[in-house]
Amino acid sequence: MDRLTSMAVFVKASEVGSFAAAAEAMGMSPQMVAKHVVFLEDRLGTTLLHRTTRRQSLTDVGRAYYDRCKLVLAEAEAAETLAQDMRSLPSGVLRVNAPMTFGAFSLAPFVTRYLRRYPQMQIDLTLNDRFVDPLEEGFEVMVRIGEVEDTSLVAHALAPYRLIACASPDYLAKRGTPRTPSEFQHHDCLAYAYWSPSIPCRWQFTRAGQVEEIQATGRIRSNDWKTLLHAAVEGYGITLGPEGVLSGEIAAGRLARVLPDYEGPSRPMHVLYPAGRRPTVKVKSFIDAIVDEFGLK
Repeated sequence: MDRLTSMAVFVKASEVGSFAAAAEAMGMSPQMVAKHVVFLEDRLGTTLLHRTTRRQSLTDVGRAYYDRCKLVLAEAEAAETLAQDMRSLPSGVLRVNAPMTFGAFSLAPFVTRYLRRYPQMQIDLTLNDRFVDPLEEGFEVMVRIGEVEDTSLVAHALAPYRLIACASPDYLAKRGTPRTPSEFQHHDCLAYAYWSPSIPCRWQFTRAGQVEEIQATGRIRSNDWKTLLHAAVEGYGITLGPEGVLSGEIAAGRLARVLPDYEGPSRPMHVLYPAGRRPTVKVKSFIDAIVDEFGLK
């Protein structure tokens, strides 16, 4: 007899309280249930179940064996599921939520590459900068910038979201290049407006452990960073934006970094999914891919 099958029959018989009930639950005869239990007892050389015509109960050895059998059966099922998942290609619709700027400039190109790799997948990508409840709003994967304190989410760390200051070469040629954050007061800053124009936009820079904060003011303020990037390239001021995006603009010569000796603001970033549920093949493949692309190097 197959030992794992016999273990499963023994566990079921122990849980439901009789061979007849176990037989009904597992689709076999009570005689076959008895054969599986006897097989284990003969193999172990001990009695696992005290049986009478009216009731059955676990022996001390049987109780300890029952606990171990449950662990063995759970591990066997997990191993089979893992093997099946590794053979399976992700498919279906995946609902993803991410911050606006990171989503539009960095995540969107990643998504198209992911879809090229997995043609049976569909991505429903929602971008916003507000807090979302994944269970209430139906998101399966989220990217968040900032600390994660929600214990209902499983978080995988990505590379920090770093901001740097840049301006066009033409702007710097006309207005000069600031050497310290305090000199920004003499320049047009392209400020990111979160939700209210009455709230000042503050930029922080750090050098040698010393933090300097300035209030960014200028002729253009927007809640869309693409607008600010366009304005910076056109020579309308200094922008503070994600290093991952601006590095390409710098390499192309459209922008030049300002204050390269200072560190701009930096915040942790994570990809998350709801805890308490085993991630599906599509969720796992997407998270693995995003960690590989944007994870800590």
